[in-house]
Amino acid sequence: MGSEWPVEPLGTHCVKIGSGATPRGGKATYVNAGSFSLIRSQNVYNDGFHTSGLAFISDDQARALSNVSVEQSDILLNITGDSVARVCLAPPDILPARVNQHVAIIRPKKNSFDARYLRYFLVSATQQERLLSLAAIGATRNAITKGMIESLEVPVPPLVFQRRCADILSALDDRIDNLRATNATLEAIAQALFKSWFVDFDPVRAKAEGREPEGMDAATAALFPSEFEKSVVGLIPKGWPIRAVGDVATIVRGRSYKSSELADSDTALVTLKSFNRGGGFRRDGFKSYTGPFKAEQEVFEGDCIVAHTDVTQQAELIGRSALVTRSPPHSRLVASLDVGIVRSKSHDFTSIFLSGVLSGDRYVSHIKGYTSGTTVLHLSKDGLPSFKFACPPPCLARIYSELALAMFRRQATNVATQEYLAEVRDTLLPRLISGKLRLPEAAAALDA
Repeated sequence: MGSEWPVEPLGTHCVKIGSGATPRGGKATYVNAGSFSLIRSQNVYNDGFHTSGLAFISDDQARALSNVSVEQSDILLNITGDSVARVCLAPPDILPARVNQHVAIIRPKKNSFDARYLRYFLVSATQQERLLSLAAIGATRNAITKGMIESLEVPVPPLVFQRRCADILSALDDRIDNLRATNATLEAIAQALFKSWFVDFDPVRAKAEGREPEGMDAATAALFPSEFEKSVVGLIPKGWPIRAVGDVATIVRGRSYKSSELADSDTALVTLKSFNRGGGFRRDGFKSYTGPFKAEQEVFEGDCIVAHTDVTQQAELIGRSALVTRSPPHSRLVASLDVGIVRSKSHDFTSIFLSGVLSGDRYVSHIKGYTSGTTVLHLSKDGLPSFKFACPPPCLARIYSELALAMFRRQATNVATQEYLAEVRDTLLPRLISGKLRLPEAAAALDA
């Protein structure tokens, strides 16, 4: 990346560069909640800090790692393994915190760098390529050393330029984050509605107590009974039959593939990396694919998919469901062997309804009973089909699906906008950092 600014070793402009350690006793000593966070590589992504899987340690463990205390706006860089070179800023809401040995803290001098600008420099395509090349030097495992970070040559423009540049790029990221937060809210609303109607049976409870169900019209409220009855899954609305997932849906297993079939193509495999921890769809987990597949293994927008294997330490993927969103630049998606496609046997119970069925505490507990393995977890073929639930009248399931589908479509629109804004940011980033694009031009692009 060419630059009109002076280029100097990063180490000369930092007050700290260093990684941490895993507390004695390893992950078995982590606590469910505590005063101190322990940041690991799974928390550090180029699109920001991910709190999923964030660990906590005791005060004694934190004191033992006091030399790797994280401060607000520290730059966090993954330095080992498959996630090497991922970089983000430490958010204030996870402090106080420490880092383990797979994450380095980069703390620039305040009179040299705006940390936001330096982070944007490190996350740029050119610098990511450079960091990945450094990580691959002379080792069986990808690793970036402290010396490599200190020797990394970086442009050092005036602080006023850095701040304005970071302001422009951050404004785009803020828009992206707002859309992401909106989508999280929409997802939470859909989940809460399903839980209220079909798990907690709030409308039935209200009518049994002589109250009108809240948040629905009289016609919808009339579809819920006013009494409960006992069943094999506990108290359920009177008259609702118990069904197994296998009664209302079929599960199609994905395609086994060879590494030689992973090549540039407009077809992509949907893999375990297509799932968020705890469920939900990720659009960055595709693998381009050139091999054969059966027609029923093709995945379409709105399909419900389920993870059939898991390599996460806390079993956060096994059995979890996700709804597929559109995925340019690929024109076709195919499920991999680790993924099952859950397809309804009728139009009454849609994919979005089935995704709700395949969630919640009782479902997760059921799946655990059909999971085997240590390092790699596997879901038995009987796990999904055997899960039982109280089946609402088809008309009620359709009403829920219509409401949830409207939220799903809005989420899809927001995702498309996020991707457009990210494309604008990624186009501006190298030109801004190199000084080839003047700030007034960038500001005009931001307002366009």
